[in-house]
Amino acid sequence: MVAFAILIFLFLGSVEGFSTKSQPCTYDKSKMCKPALATAIFSTVSFLLGAVTSVVSGFLGMKIATYANARTTLEARKGVGKAFITAFRSGAVMGFLLAANGLLVLYIAINLFKLYYGDDWGGLFEAITGYGLGGSSMALFGRVGGGIYTKAADVGADLVGKVERNIPEDDPRNPAVIADNVGDNVGDIAGMGSDLFGSYAESSCAALVVASISSFGINHELTPMLYPLIISSVGIIVCLITTLFATDFFEIKAVKEIEPSLKRQLIISTVLMTIGIGIVSWVALPSSFTIFNFGDQKAVKNWQLFLCVAVGLWAGLIIGFVTEYYTSNAYSPVQDVADSCRTGAATNVIFGLALGYKSCIIPIFAIAISIFVSFSFAAMYGIAVAALGMLSTIATGLAIDAYGPISDNAGGIAEMAGMSHRIRERTDALDAAGNTTAAIGKGFAIGSAALVSLALFGAFVSRAAISTVDVLTPKVFIGLLVGAMLPYWFSAMTMKSVGSAALKMVEEVRRQFNTIPGLMEGTAKPDYATCVKISTDASIKEMIPPGALVMLTPLIVGIFFGVETLSGVLAGSLVSGVQIAISASNTGGAWDNAKKYIEAGASEHARTLGPKGSEPHKAAVIGDTIGDPLKDTSGPSLNILIKLMAVESLVFAPFFATHGGLLFKI
Repeated sequence: MVAFAILIFLFLGSVEGFSTKSQPCTYDKSKMCKPALATAIFSTVSFLLGAVTSVVSGFLGMKIATYANARTTLEARKGVGKAFITAFRSGAVMGFLLAANGLLVLYIAINLFKLYYGDDWGGLFEAITGYGLGGSSMALFGRVGGGIYTKAADVGADLVGKVERNIPEDDPRNPAVIADNVGDNVGDIAGMGSDLFGSYAESSCAALVVASISSFGINHELTPMLYPLIISSVGIIVCLITTLFATDFFEIKAVKEIEPSLKRQLIISTVLMTIGIGIVSWVALPSSFTIFNFGDQKAVKNWQLFLCVAVGLWAGLIIGFVTEYYTSNAYSPVQDVADSCRTGAATNVIFGLALGYKSCIIPIFAIAISIFVSFSFAAMYGIAVAALGMLSTIATGLAIDAYGPISDNAGGIAEMAGMSHRIRERTDALDAAGNTTAAIGKGFAIGSAALVSLALFGAFVSRAAISTVDVLTPKVFIGLLVGAMLPYWFSAMTMKSVGSAALKMVEEVRRQFNTIPGLMEGTAKPDYATCVKISTDASIKEMIPPGALVMLTPLIVGIFFGVETLSGVLAGSLVSGVQIAISASNTGGAWDNAKKYIEAGASEHARTLGPKGSEPHKAAVIGDTIGDPLKDTSGPSLNILIKLMAVESLVFAPFFATHGGLLFKI
């Protein structure tokens, strides 16, 4: 953080050679604006604010989750309904904390910066973009580091425990079991939280940057200017009402009510939010206004902006449900994958990969339609508020997402504490529902990342004063090609990291089983600390190369090849990154739930595939282990790659526009 903050200051300060004199405004040369040095200082401050908020949110989320998991296990003695409420409420704490923190810090920052900037709103909101960059750069480490941490432990524990030694999952004799349970919190709670926080901060920043050079900013109308923040605050109120439906209005009595109840959350919050956005758009916005559109001002009416937000909101719901259809074992795609385990692991892998590729189709169309609708109504501002619409129910989305790892850990605690199998069955039922909701959460994160990075891309193109990005110029085309390759390079790094860390873990677990006498009989305790140390060291060491790849690419391209090539790189990485992210996370989710489907043996078909330990079940475990790094490391980290490169380009745009493209100047 410190190193990158210094970089931001040096690059942005050098735009005008660190002069403290006022200079002509970027968009209106007749007026005088604050110097570039001010932008440098304030961008650095907002970057640090964003990073700190992100870290604090992740830390508090993990704190709450570790309090909640043991409580959920204890509540499970009274029945599945009580356990569900405990797990769900603690997830909701995390969701509200994140949404509220993000909003509060951003609002305070805007008001404090206004004391210095006064009427220069263009400069003010340009400096605020650092907030999104800070949020996302911490999310990169939370996601990549957390993903490597959790999956090294998970793969190591599964390969030796389940496949070689035939002991159940979360068995306390397995040395890697503590690292595995800690990892769930690191990756799924801290990582997911900071990821969605990053999206949220960036889409707010992208909307504010575009608004500051539209009629809102030029005429200094504060209420419509803060429209993006008002949407988010309405979202918090809507989510408060929505959570009551899960915990207070309807009691959960049976296992089969868990998943419908979580899905109801999404639908209720989306419907209520649509009404909320309608009211806000009517009250906060003037009936017609203009939006900056690549050099021109485009006339927009308030109902058109309402439609932009609503289309993003509903696209998010569609992506969520499509993800669920492809990853939940209640539907045919996962059952087909489970069925293919009859003939061994190879067919399971083939079917799983095909499912992941196929699951891209509808989400991509949903994203495409929402981009087309929102862009034709309100240009780039439309896309930014569509992304905000998708993220407006973030508190509910995070609640059902954090619920997953909490109930997963509760099951682990029940197993390790040697509680009765009845309790383990209840926590497993909670966990199976949590797996699907986690997949829905990842779908949301990827969909919103696509919209956010497109909005940031638009803000970047406006700021760097490029009127059109022409694919046929060689400068841009080579950028497209290289950009499309980056997600593959990034995935290769993260997966290899998981693989090598898992290798170390497997060797350590095998060593302990072979050398500690009485470990298998349960008379001696394994050395958990060594396994935790392997995971921690691997995650901290291995996240540096992929992190550097994402953080340095825009800088290198912008400085040496200039803004046009950079716009190509951003477009290319967006287009290919979204596809890989969706397919990777759905393939992994499907393999995981195919394994759970065989283990649960709930239907006739599942029982023919055998109990735990049968050949089809072993094939399913192999599929699940391959899917682990896909769904929890490389898939979810890619949406940060897409967003982070875009927001970083936007923050450094003033520097690239004046000093970039060294190679083409020679």
